[in-house]
Amino acid sequence: MAPKSEIILAAFRQSGVIPVFYHEDVNVCLEVLQACYDGGLRVFEFTSRGAAARANFKAMLEKKNAGMPEMYLGIGTIKNADDAAFFADAGADFIVCPIADPATAAICHEKQITWIPGCMTPTEIAVAEKNGAQLVKLFPGNVLGPGFATAIKPLFPNLKFMPTGGVEPTAESMKSWFDAGVVCVGMGSNLLSKSLIENRDWTGLKEKVMQTFAILKGLQ
Repeated sequence: MAPKSEIILAAFRQSGVIPVFYHEDVNVCLEVLQACYDGGLRVFEFTSRGAAARANFKAMLEKKNAGMPEMYLGIGTIKNADDAAFFADAGADFIVCPIADPATAAICHEKQITWIPGCMTPTEIAVAEKNGAQLVKLFPGNVLGPGFATAIKPLFPNLKFMPTGGVEPTAESMKSWFDAGVVCVGMGSNLLSKSLIENRDWTGLKEKVMQTFAILKGLQ
């Protein structure tokens, strides 16, 4: 059974930074997961964006369960209830979506797994809240901007927000979002550098994660 929502939400808040990643090569997936864990990350979102998503995610779960007791590994880019059910049954700790789909919400509630929908408008956020979301992904973050989070928060005082897309691992970028009231930020290639991964520089990737944490800590 997946961890309770309050545990997942606390982990997101404590981490502050959520890596978002997909790769076809399972060995790359495992190395990136290990580098993030060694760098201090304890929440990881693997995205269902390719044919290898299901097999690679299962391999990552096995690695997590074998030697990463503090890691919460979830699946992202889930757009329908069938995929949500598969990954919930596979052992995902949480499910992240680019959309606010009530059918997906329903299966997540049935499976007792945290549902984190993606929203871009007040109406979508209202749909997410109505269907039981506690944490909403603001997506795409680079289009919406921190000003959107500032404006929307008073309308939904019981919700927490996480931007994904366009957030950079810099003091300026992260400060603008946290000042707007988000609880964490999702980062893809801006954190998990394509060049570092192509060069299989896992030590460099670990150091990038540690540097990002140091920047974030400096803002607190």
